[in-house]
Amino acid sequence: MINMSSEKSIQNTLRVSVAAVFTALVCASTMVLSIYLPATRGYFNIGETMIYITALIFGPYVGAFAGGVGSMLADIFLGYGHYAPATLAIKACEGAIVGFLGRRVFASKNAVYWKTFTTVVGIIVGAILCLVGLTYYTGETELYLGIPPPENPSIVLNVSPVFWYALGLAVAVLIALTGFLFEPEFGWTVVSILIGGSEMVLGYFLYEYFVLVGPGAIAEVPINIGQMTVGLVVAVPVVKMVWRYLPDLRRIA
Repeated sequence: MINMSSEKSIQNTLRVSVAAVFTALVCASTMVLSIYLPATRGYFNIGETMIYITALIFGPYVGAFAGGVGSMLADIFLGYGHYAPATLAIKACEGAIVGFLGRRVFASKNAVYWKTFTTVVGIIVGAILCLVGLTYYTGETELYLGIPPPENPSIVLNVSPVFWYALGLAVAVLIALTGFLFEPEFGWTVVSILIGGSEMVLGYFLYEYFVLVGPGAIAEVPINIGQMTVGLVVAVPVVKMVWRYLPDLRRIA
């Protein structure tokens, strides 16, 4: 009984420590880079990447805490305090959903079904990335590193439509090939992120519509979809490598 109690205490201590570390990482990844679009006056960050990594590796509880608190702190530090309460709730739900679903697998074990499913998911994700990029991130784009004054972007880029066609195709092929070459259940990991990310997109739309800007909130929807897609593309390969080489990390969840 003492050994079991001691083991549980150690487990809880590890979980708290991991939550603290990854809360800081979520905050840092949210703040480190933002892309500003003159056409919509919107931006997106890469914080979703770390939220998805945290949730998939450590589960829904750590994912919810790190995602919600880390993202909220980033909003405050960046001067977007009016978003902080909504961010705490929305990003916490996002982390919880991804962490919960990511640990579950469909009942079907049919290899053909899973390969087909993964291929379809790859096509959908690639198409979303391409569409959002062509619509909102083509032409002059301002890149911010760190927290510069809003009127002074770090870099101004001219993004060609060809870039988004190539990137969308590459992402679709990569997801499909990974599903074929590695585990068929890869597609479900992607779907878990898409469901959690959709909650984030819907949550911010509702908050902006009813609390901040009204009908103008629709302009941020594709930007948040792009943010979700970039997070997915970066997080999934990282998580797969961690699961392969550091499988014991799952025990902390």
